[in-house]
Amino acid sequence: MSRRVLPGLPLTLGFTLLFVSVIVCLPLAALILKAASLGPAEYWRIVSSPRAVASYRVTIGCAAVATLFNAVFGLALAFVLTRYRFPGRRLLDAVVDLPFALPTAVAGIALTTLFAANGWFGGLLAQAGVTVVYTPLGIVVAMAFTSIPFVVRTVQPVLEDLDPALEEAALSLGQSEGRIFARVILPLLAPALMAGVSLSFARSLGEFGAIIFIAGNQPRSTEITALLAFIRLEEYDYPAAAALASVMLLAAFAMLSVIGVLQGRALRYTGRA
Repeated sequence: MSRRVLPGLPLTLGFTLLFVSVIVCLPLAALILKAASLGPAEYWRIVSSPRAVASYRVTIGCAAVATLFNAVFGLALAFVLTRYRFPGRRLLDAVVDLPFALPTAVAGIALTTLFAANGWFGGLLAQAGVTVVYTPLGIVVAMAFTSIPFVVRTVQPVLEDLDPALEEAALSLGQSEGRIFARVILPLLAPALMAGVSLSFARSLGEFGAIIFIAGNQPRSTEITALLAFIRLEEYDYPAAAALASVMLLAAFAMLSVIGVLQGRALRYTGRA
């Protein structure tokens, strides 16, 4: 008879459903109910106002750029940490998790200090005519910093489990390293990479603390939706804040659903579904 670490199904399932209901479902239900307290016309007026639409454009556009950067750089970083041994590798591997442990407000202050015109990085970029702080580029930097661990930590275990015989067989057939990566390694990494990218994008959409220090928070320019919802909360306009938050909730669900479908297709393609 197989041994089970957890108790029987009724107790385990009941505990799981209770946890999900209290931690996840209740807050989301409260958000939806508060937004539903508005009439359709009032709800549409709030979520389609020029300032709100501009915040959607800034938030989603910057999140998309940050996620694209994380997909490329995160994959390269995971590949380096997995395939190569060099001095400082363990330190670099630990630094990857730093955004998880660092308070986002502290991250925002640190990034603002580094990329300001008189900062270490900002001074060099200013000489090249590139301004980061108080621009959409600063938002991208903050989003990329806080969400890149999702890509690295999702792809890294799959890279470690890949069978080296597949690459050796391709090498014996005369394939170049570039073609091996594109034809052998990348298809096997696709499901994990898509999962990491979706988590990175969702994390970028919800980022707040690291952004408000580096963005400048100028309406219709560098104001994100989370900040606009927070402003409505400070004005005690709770239905409006819930309405704005519901739009980002729908955007996150839509993104995760699309990535889930693509990930399922990738799994079927690799024969591991």
